[in-house]
Amino acid sequence: SIVSTGGPLWLIAVRFFYHEIFFFKRRLWRKYELWEWFFSRLFIAIIIYLACQYGFLDYIMNYWFVPALVVGIALGLFFDYLPHRPFKERDRWKNARVYPSPIINLLIMGQNYHLIHHLWPTIPWYKYQPAYRAVKPLLDEKGCDQSLGLLARKSFWNFVYDIFLGIRFHRKSSNRQTESS
Repeated sequence: SIVSTGGPLWLIAVRFFYHEIFFFKRRLWRKYELWEWFFSRLFIAIIIYLACQYGFLDYIMNYWFVPALVVGIALGLFFDYLPHRPFKERDRWKNARVYPSPIINLLIMGQNYHLIHHLWPTIPWYKYQPAYRAVKPLLDEKGCDQSLGLLARKSFWNFVYDIFLGIRFHRKSSNRQTESS
């Protein structure tokens, strides 16, 4: 994912703006979505302009942008970076991971079972944990990652690298490699 591997983790919230570029490059809008996009961005621009004019920019920064930044970092970390690391495989059985934990499951709404989402996207997030339990033998057989993996020495230092620099280059995989699974 470009969002997770295009720079340091501390900038992951800012890198989510790549989706804006992707939206236009792929012409992903339908019917009135382009107008919705335009008016929502215009609304934000007007609020910022008014905040500058009438002296409440500090309020906007403290109670709007800072919380959005915190949420953006949390979403980027728990919904994109951690479930997909180490970003080496395109194989459907190995391009995401599971790190089972009932507590983490509640805190991050099942994203610790993200591989289940990749393999069976129609399963709702609140059923990821029981689905994981049902298919665990199959995941074992396929060699799927089933731990967070941050405590292993190499993984830990890769994580530290990602926090501060985080630029990773991806090799193009052949169609044969991705179809063989």
